[in-house]
Amino acid sequence: MVAAFADHFSGHASAYAQARPTYPAALFDWLAAHCPRHGAAWDAGCGNGQASVALGARFASVYATDPSAAQVASALPHPHVRYAVEAAEACSLPDAGVDLVTVAQALHWFDQERFHAQVARVLRPDGLFAAWTYERCLVSADVDAVFERVYGPELGPWWPPERRHVESGYATLPFPYAPVPAPAFELRCDWTLAQYLAYLRSWSACQRRLQAEGVDAVAALADQFTRAWGDPESVRAVVWPMTLKAGRPLR
Repeated sequence: MVAAFADHFSGHASAYAQARPTYPAALFDWLAAHCPRHGAAWDAGCGNGQASVALGARFASVYATDPSAAQVASALPHPHVRYAVEAAEACSLPDAGVDLVTVAQALHWFDQERFHAQVARVLRPDGLFAAWTYERCLVSADVDAVFERVYGPELGPWWPPERRHVESGYATLPFPYAPVPAPAFELRCDWTLAQYLAYLRSWSACQRRLQAEGVDAVAALADQFTRAWGDPESVRAVVWPMTLKAGRPLR
């Protein structure tokens, strides 16, 4: 029996889906180029399906799973993607049937030993495993200074303990695969101030403090963000450096 998962996003699944940055197409092109076949992929912890849909454009079949029914209900449809409410540690796929297993910004939530046992079971011997994460975004020195105040002093105690794995770029998580060197990727969005603040509000720590204390940490610093941003309607580049870890089954 799978233990109850740490659900930090179902309560604001729709807002979460709307506020997330998008992954670069080059990431999925790289993944596809490193798979000998493009038959089937499993996107574990798929959330709103952003990565699932991108994979669906490159693979014949994508099985996208998430333990949150609310997240799956908010997921993007695609003819090559089949969604299921299912824990990553209890995958229902048959043995040795997928060419690629991906985890987009979710590996830190999983029971590592049980999840990787599932990957070893469903991934083909020459298949590819890939997990990626991103943490702080960058706009400008002035905006980033206010960001750091929200991220740390205002929300530090409200981040779940698993956040430390994101902050380390997954260096603290086990990786039982033969590493495949991967290039550096980044996420980029051209956003107004309102879009940027909506992203900050989608953080699990922000939502947890809001629910527990009624304090919107982002709204409390909105004036400072506005001064740092300038014209709120002006569009600015928001960039997140990514960490991608890829590997093949150990022989």
